[in-house]
Formats: sequence, C-alpha cells, structure tokens
Amino acid sequence: MSDFQGIWVALVTPFRNGEIDFAGLDRLTAKLLEDGVAGLVVCGTTGEAAALSQAEQLAVLDAVLQRVPAELVIMGLAGNQLSALLDLQREIQRRPLAGLLVPAPYYIRPSQAGLESFFTTLADAAQVPLVLYDIPYRTGVRIERETLRRIVRHPNIQAIKDCAGDAETTMALIADGQVQVLAGEDTQIFNTLCLGGAGAISASAHIRADLYVAMQQRMAQGDLQGARQLHYRLLPWMQAAFSEANPSAIKAALALQGLIGEELRAPLMPCTNTTHERLREVLAPLTH
Repeated sequence: MSDFQGIWVALVTPFRNGEIDFAGLDRLTAKLLEDGVAGLVVCGTTGEAAALSQAEQLAVLDAVLQRVPAELVIMGLAGNQLSALLDLQREIQRRPLAGLLVPAPYYIRPSQAGLESFFTTLADAAQVPLVLYDIPYRTGVRIERETLRRIVRHPNIQAIKDCAGDAETTMALIADGQVQVLAGEDTQIFNTLCLGGAGAISASAHIRADLYVAMQQRMAQGDLQGARQLHYRLLPWMQAAFSEANPSAIKAALALQGLIGEELRAPLMPCTNTTHERLREVLAPLTH
C-alpha cells in the first residue's frame, strides 16, 4: 500500500491577468515543501480545476513536478464523462505521480451501482494509486457507507479524502483498514487523527503548514495535549478560511503574505472587505 500519511496541501492555482502565474506557483510550492508537508494535491477543488482547460491542468501539473518530487504529488481527476476521464487518466499517467484524486461524477447523480462501476473502471485502468474523494455537497450524490466499503477494497484505491461529514462512516473505514483515511474537512483533522486516520488533504494548511505538520506528528507520537493545543490555535483560521467560496479566503490570506496574488477565475469572486478584516485578525496570532 502507498503511504499517504501526513498533511497534504490542496494546492491553489495562482493567476495573473487571467493566466496561470507559474512564478507564484513555484514560490508557493517551495514554501510548502520547506514547511514539511507530506505532499501536494494539484488541480483539485481548491486548485479551481473546473475553471481550467485540460491543457492548463496538465501545465500546472508539469510545473509542480519540476519543483516537487513525483512521490509527493497527487493530481485531481474529475468529470462526468467516463471515456473522456479515461483518456485524461492515460495522459496524466505518462508522468510519475503519487496518485490521482477522484471524486464521484458530478451533476448526473448515478445510482450506488453506477458509482461502484465508475470507480472500479477507473481503478482497473490505474497505473498509480487512486485516492477516492468523497464530497457529496459538490458532486450532488452521496456514496453510501456499504458502497464505499466495497469500492475501497479495490487494490488500486489506497486512500480516501473524507468530506462526507459522517463520523460513523469515517470510523468504519478506519476500522476496516482497507484504505488510509485522510480528513478533507479542515476542522475535522484533529478528530480524524484521534480516531486513527492517516492525515489530511487540507486547503487551509497553505498558511502555517508547519503547525499542521506538527499537530499530525504530535498525535503520531502520542502527545494528545500538544496536538489539541495546536488544533485550537489553528481553529479560528480554519473557520475563516472557508467563510467564502473556496479558495477565495485562502488566496486572500496568501496575498496578505505576499506569496501570490488574490486573483480567481470567474464566477468566483475576491473576498469582501469584511472577510479581509477577519483574515487579518485571525492570521496575526499565527505569525508570532
């Protein structure tokens, strides 16, 4: 089984004047590696993949792979047209990677049998491990617990990004031991680690990634009190990070730190002045 343990960052895609800001992307990836993250997830939700062309997605991936070791890179693979996804999967797999992050097909809301067939087909074609992305509030379809438990028995599905908000399913997946369970909701990282989860794929960990890494490491060392203290230190920022449509607040916070610009792809909009003020308030204690 591949090791997806630790704090993975769901990477934003920086823009400048409507185009990908590759210099900003390089600065950001360098900083996150310096902070000790387990790896980066490229072209997921936080990376605004739905607003990128396929050529742009591959360009972002190639740029990240120039800076980041391949075993530290997961690429998003999302869509609802299976044959097109299989074509894109083949193209992505021409590159060395740690894995592919795959959500349920959005908009069409297939049956449970259809979901199982969808993931099995992609897993059968996988040359790198799949990380199942369970996020029903974006895809419009819930993968039921028993369906999930069957799907993740596939040997090519080796982790799950858990965003479904069902603690009993989280516990069942951890207890089964078929896949590594990664928290996908940032305020649930501490809870998931306490339950025995492997780590997280986090958007808010763009800021003070070193503290997220320390929280995970302290939990792994059995230092529950130390991990809890870091959780509550980070919690106000985690909550502010998702106060507007992701990744608006993440990019605003990174812009405040001078790492990238705040630009997003329409229809996403920059944060309001109220959110900017809140971000300054919650980020100030984290810089000391």
